[in-house]
Amino acid sequence: MKGRNHGNFTNPCLTMHQPWASLLVHGIKRIEGRSWPAPIRGRLWIHAASKVPDEETIKAMEEFYREIYAVNGITNLKFPQHYPVSRLIGCVEVVGCLRREELAAWDKMPEGVRLEALTDFCWLCERPQRLIIPFEMRGYQGVYNLQKKIYDAAVRGLSAIECPFPVKFPLPDTRDPFSLKPGSLDFCHSESKVVELDESSSLRSAIAGARAAATQFSKKDQNTIEKQGKSYLIRTNELEASPFKEVETSASSSDRISAANSPTLDNNEQTQSSLINGSSSGGEPFKIEQRRRPIVSSKLFAAAVRGLKPS
Repeated sequence: MKGRNHGNFTNPCLTMHQPWASLLVHGIKRIEGRSWPAPIRGRLWIHAASKVPDEETIKAMEEFYREIYAVNGITNLKFPQHYPVSRLIGCVEVVGCLRREELAAWDKMPEGVRLEALTDFCWLCERPQRLIIPFEMRGYQGVYNLQKKIYDAAVRGLSAIECPFPVKFPLPDTRDPFSLKPGSLDFCHSESKVVELDESSSLRSAIAGARAAATQFSKKDQNTIEKQGKSYLIRTNELEASPFKEVETSASSSDRISAANSPTLDNNEQTQSSLINGSSSGGEPFKIEQRRRPIVSSKLFAAAVRGLKPS
């Protein structure tokens, strides 16, 4: 992966709330929604935040994916049996990023995938892999580098996932991993076939339920963060002519891409950056709440997976 990413990323990781984190790692969730464009391409590690999901949230999100998969004739979805928290749980490959309206109008994509276009920016994810032994660790806001000792242990314990409906996102330029980006698709919005829903359909109800589930991560700290006047630069030299562009997000001035050398926030200060992603959004990294359970050290973890055959 080194050399494919733009920015100071070696083993990029993203902290997300459950159940969205496990749904992504298990290949059910194919679009990671954000209020800012994806700064990387290639492997992205997924870390589950400390908040334990309630049964209603899990039920709403499982129903959402059950309905959008049914649009493409998939009716036998198998959801994760557990939704672990405060754990590194696996990884996906980020192959592109599009705006919501672009993905929704992309006729090369199955209808079910296009129905996941519910946020400003849609990160396109393929090739999910889960960790056989989820690794307990701290998470941060935005995209941050995974510690090398954690990466060295975790990479040996990955297991490929058999996706219920594998999707391949074609690159406009196969030589450029950043070619699938906002504005890269040649289409006329007025002539594009955007998915239309029957107002009385169970599909619309499922989408409404998924939106409602995400509202529990309210932007309660939006005013406080905005008063601080903090803004961060997101590298988007593939999107604009200038090498850097300041991107405003729905939760604050913007999300910081790297969490290195930054103070932590309490759990009560976590905010949500998008509608159907379960991720945290804010200007600073947050400290994942450590629960009272045995902590697996990196040495013990490495020893546990040493005998496992890499995927």
